[in-house]
Amino acid sequence: MKEYLLNFPEAWQFNIGTAIDDWIKSFSRNHREILGFIKDSVIVSIKGIYGFLSIIPWWLLIIIIILLGWRTSGKKRAGLLYGAMLFFIGSCGLWDHMLQTLSIVIASVILSVLLGFPLGILLALNKRMNGIIRPVLDFMQTIPTYVYLVPAVILFSVGMMPALMATTIYAIVPMIRLTSHGINQVDAEVVEAAIAFGSTTLQSLLKVQIPQALPTIMAGVNQTIMMAMSMVVTCALIGANGLGMDIFVATNRNEMAKALMPGICIVFIAIILDRLTQGLVGNKEAETK
Repeated sequence: MKEYLLNFPEAWQFNIGTAIDDWIKSFSRNHREILGFIKDSVIVSIKGIYGFLSIIPWWLLIIIIILLGWRTSGKKRAGLLYGAMLFFIGSCGLWDHMLQTLSIVIASVILSVLLGFPLGILLALNKRMNGIIRPVLDFMQTIPTYVYLVPAVILFSVGMMPALMATTIYAIVPMIRLTSHGINQVDAEVVEAAIAFGSTTLQSLLKVQIPQALPTIMAGVNQTIMMAMSMVVTCALIGANGLGMDIFVATNRNEMAKALMPGICIVFIAIILDRLTQGLVGNKEAETK
C-alpha cells in the first residue's frame, strides 16, 4: 500500500510511443513515392533560391540592402549599418553559408505565408474553426522544437526537407494568429458600410478587411521570419547546412571562437530582416492612415 502512495502505480501507466512510431514508419514506407516527390520538389525550390542568391555579386547584394534599409527606415546610417553587417559576414568567410541559411529561411517563410495567410482568414471568418484550430496552435507553439525533428526525419530522412518542415511548423503560428487578429480588429462599421454599398462577402474581405489588416499581417510575416531564424541552429542537428551547422560542429569540438563568429552572423541577419520588415510594417501603417 505504501508503494502505491509514494510511486505512481505501474498498472495505471500506458505507453503509446511505440504505436505512434510504428504508424509513422508505416506511413513513410507506404507513401515513399509521394514523400520522395515532395522532398525532391522542396530541395529543388531551396536550391533555386540559393542559386538565385548566389548569382547576385556580393557587392551588389550589400548595395541592395543599404538602399532597402535607407528606404524603409528613412535614415542613411541605418542602411549603411546593415551593409556593414553584411560586409562583416563576408569578412568572416561565411558568405556562402549565410546564403545557405537564407535559402532555408526564405523557403520556410514563403511556405508559412502561403499556408498561414488563408488559415488566418479562415479563423477570422469561421468561429467554429477558430475554436478547433486555436488549441492546435497553442500546442504547436509550446511543444519543444526538438519534437518536430523526429517525425520529419522519419518521413524524409536528414537534410533540407525535414529542416524546412520543422521550421515551417514552428514559424507558421504567428502568421496564422496575426492574420486572424488583424482581420478581427477591422472596424465592423466599415465592413457593414461596404456590404451596404453592394459588396459581397468576398469583395468586402479583399477590398476592405485585408487592406485594413495589412499592417498586422505584415507584423505576422516579421514574426514568422524571426521564428524561422531561431530554428537555424536546431535544424543543423538534422543535417541542414549553413551557419547553424558551423555552430553545431564548433560546439561538438569545443571551439568557442569558431562558434562565436557564425553566431554573430546569425544575429546580424536576424537584425537586418527584422528591421527591414518592421520598416515595411511602418510604411503600410502610414499608407492606411
